Amino acid sequence: MEQSATGSAIAQHAIALTINGQARQLRVNPWTTLLDLLRENLALTGTKKGCDHGQCGACTVLVDGKRINSCLTLAVMKDGAEVTTIEGLAEGEALHPMQEAFIEHDAFQCGYCTPGQICSAVGLVNEGHAQARHEIRELMSGNICRCGAYTNIVDAVEAVLGQNAGATP
Repeated sequence: MEQSATGSAIAQHAIALTINGQARQLRVNPWTTLLDLLRENLALTGTKKGCDHGQCGACTVLVDGKRINSCLTLAVMKDGAEVTTIEGLAEGEALHPMQEAFIEHDAFQCGYCTPGQICSAVGLVNEGHAQARHEIRELMSGNICRCGAYTNIVDAVEAVLGQNAGATP
């Protein structure tokens, strides 16, 4: 237990999360963000800390299939949730189709934003709202790429959307 500035004990909270398919029982401080839990406590460093203010999207992960900025989310708020990080998208050696598309379309340069871009793109596909390039651009606008690989990122997302359109349910 930690001590507050007044000397009183601060209790950690017990939470249960499924992270990349693995059930985890964790104890966290009430102020621990999901981003810090992933990076500092669980060594899942694929999720990046960029601005730490929800403005860049580098920390994007999937929670129950929806994309969120993990820097703005307290870990205790997601008790019972399923969290997928960039490390959890591939199945063994088989890359997720979005990861493959990012490689095929050269949709990254320095790579810092890439994990958040890919998680956001997977969430965008899950949402089913984007059908055209301008919709992809708008729905991916929360993820900043300082290198300017936006055209190739949209190409990659568009390719995966096209693959999904040809799939039978």
